[in-house]
This record gives sequence, C-alpha cells and structure tokens, in this order.
Amino acid sequence: METAIAFILIFGSIVFFHELGHFIFAKRAGIMVREFAIGMGPKLIGYTKGETVYTIRLLPIGGYVRMAGEDLDAIDLQPGYRVGVRLNDVGEVDLLVMNQKNYLPDMHFLEVERADLMKDMYIEGYDESEQFVRYSIARDAKVNESGRESLIAPFDRQFHSKTVGQRSLAIFAGPLFNFILAFLVFTALALFRGIPTDEPLISTIMADSPAAESGLMQGDEVTAIDGQAISSWEEMALTIQENPETPLTFDLERDGQPVTLEITPNAVENGEQTIGQIGIQSPLEKSVLGSFTYGATQTYEWTILIFQLLGNLITGQFSIDDLSGPVGIYKATEEVAKFGIFNLMNWTAVLSINLGIMNLLPLPALDGGRLLFFGFEALRGRPIDKQREGMVHFVGIMLLMVLMVVVTWNDIQRFFF
Repeated sequence: METAIAFILIFGSIVFFHELGHFIFAKRAGIMVREFAIGMGPKLIGYTKGETVYTIRLLPIGGYVRMAGEDLDAIDLQPGYRVGVRLNDVGEVDLLVMNQKNYLPDMHFLEVERADLMKDMYIEGYDESEQFVRYSIARDAKVNESGRESLIAPFDRQFHSKTVGQRSLAIFAGPLFNFILAFLVFTALALFRGIPTDEPLISTIMADSPAAESGLMQGDEVTAIDGQAISSWEEMALTIQENPETPLTFDLERDGQPVTLEITPNAVENGEQTIGQIGIQSPLEKSVLGSFTYGATQTYEWTILIFQLLGNLITGQFSIDDLSGPVGIYKATEEVAKFGIFNLMNWTAVLSINLGIMNLLPLPALDGGRLLFFGFEALRGRPIDKQREGMVHFVGIMLLMVLMVVVTWNDIQRFFF
C-alpha cells in the first residue's frame, strides 16, 4: 500500500508539473484551455473554474491539457438546423442549445440559414414568426448539446490561431517544467539532507554491511586502497564498484593513527552491470547557495547520463528488452522506498528528467514530434496539412501503445515469472 501511494504521488507530481508547463504558456498565449487532466481514462473527480475543468482520472499513466482547436470541437451548423438561442442584456447569443429536449423557457427558436461561431461570430436564420434575424455571438457564449455544456472558442482563442513561436512555447513548456521540477527537488534534497562532499571520509555505515562487519568507523579517512592513493570520494567509490566480491585492503587514518582493514564489497546488480558496494555514505555539508548549485549540477549530470543511455539504445548496446514501463517503475519505486524519503526525492527528480527527455524526442505524438512539425512550418512559411499531420501523430500513438504493451509484458515476465 505504501508503495502504491508513493508511486501515485511521485508520478502524479511529475505529470502535474509537465501539464502545468503546457497550461501556463497556453494561457499566456491567450489559448483557451478546456481541460487540465491528471491521469487517463474515466473521470474520477472534476472541478470547473473559469473556462477550464480540472479533472483527476482513473489511470495514473499520464495526463493532458486540452486546448481549444486541438481536437474536433468545432460546431458545424448546417442550413435548416433548428436551434434554441438565449440572448444576454446586449442582445448577443450567450447560450446555443442544439437539442430540443434542453430548450429553456426564455429561448428563441431559430432555423439556421448561416452561422460562423469562430471568426465573425454570428448566426442568422428564421425565427418562430418566419422573420429573418441575425444575432452576434458573445465571446463567452456556451453551447448545450444533449445536456453537455461547453464554451464556444473564438478563432483567436484557438491553438492553431497562434504564431509558431507561441505554439512551440506552449508545447516545449511541458518538458521544460520537468527539468525545473528536477532542479527544485535536487535543491530541496540538498537543503534538507545536505550536500555530499568529495572527501574520502566515512560518514554513515549501513548495518550488517561489509563496512560494518570489517570494523570501519564513522570519521575514518581512506588514504589508499590496495596501495593506490585515494584523494577523493569519487576515486574510492569507483574502486569499490569495479571490484565486487574482491577483497580490498583499505589504508585509513583514524584519530591521527594509521589503520588497515580488509573489506570485500558485495556484488549488486545495477542494470546491465554488477558493481561492488560496502554500505557507506559520504559526509554531508549544509549550504543554501551550494544547494542551488547542487540542484543545477545534478539536473545537468543526470540529463547527460540519460542521453548517453539513449545513445546506447540507438547503437544497440542494449535493447528494448532492457527498457522498463509502468510496472518496472513501480517495482523500482518499491525498492527505492525502502531507503527513505530522501532516496524517493532523488528518484522523483531522475524520473522527471527522464520524462522531459522522452517527450522531447522527435517522434510522432510526443511533444518533440509536434515541435518538429512546427519547425517544418517555420521553414516552409505555411502550416503542414492538418489531416496529414494528424495521421502521422495517430500512427505514432499506435506505435507507442504497441511499445508500451511490449515493455509492460517484459516487466511482468521479469518480475513475476
């Protein structure tokens, strides 16, 4: 149960920040945001404020910001269509009812002759007395269709009416906010826990670890391993990791006196590698300014590392079978949770960077794929045909779903069989 709660909180936070980026920059560009959703599938709860409905949905596997004009939300009124209209105080239509079952007492009935609900914002036709009338549509007018109300989106409030730069920022802001979240989490981690130093000093020793069993003590300074001088924590850690199940001779300085111990690192699986660990942690120091520097450097270093792993996937150094989906992330979260809140925070930041990078890949249906189309539009001076772009994204979604099924099945086989 604790793992499930941790997984939902971590994944929910990452998705929330991602969608918050889209939301903020869409609103800044004047785009109407119809829905801000965390999760996918059936709606669990919803709250409407202004022109946006905020929802939490059943499946914690993503989220979305639905912007006006991105989907098939245009209303096409054909000649002869009978509708009900309600007028506001200045004689503009503020409610358009498409279904006769939902007509209200103060409705005017209209047989549509012509209508434009996006650009010129008008509707005209014949009323109950067969007179030809024309009404302007209020910019905040609503449409009621079979009891479901939605706002009319004037063309200048729609996604595709904005410049390439505004649309690109609204899309790029999602991954950008994932990097911002990672920076904030790493910074908070340094503020609350402290910043690891690079001195080869022993700070914390895990119970029942090779370090504890050998007699290593807090405050010991490692000066050499197997006769090789050690001047930094990074050197010491690398030597230990490269020697799993291999006895190592540690030369230490303890209270000004030399001490020699033999320690055999445990073998620990780390992805495709087996590394050595002896169960120690580096010393920590507190610094407000240093915490922000630590947040920035950790975000940068993890970003480079994840790009390197992507390069290994492209060059075939590891395959799709090595990738993890939601099941694998859940199991990893379960393992990380055993080591406390600080490790969960670090895991959250790494996952957030990973999501940001994955979304920036120039693949159909991902944010990077959409940015690629915007780039083509900027070079051509005109937009790509919407039907062709939509087909490319549809194919991309199908391929991503297939990949998700394959990765999930691999996870299930790996952890449960």
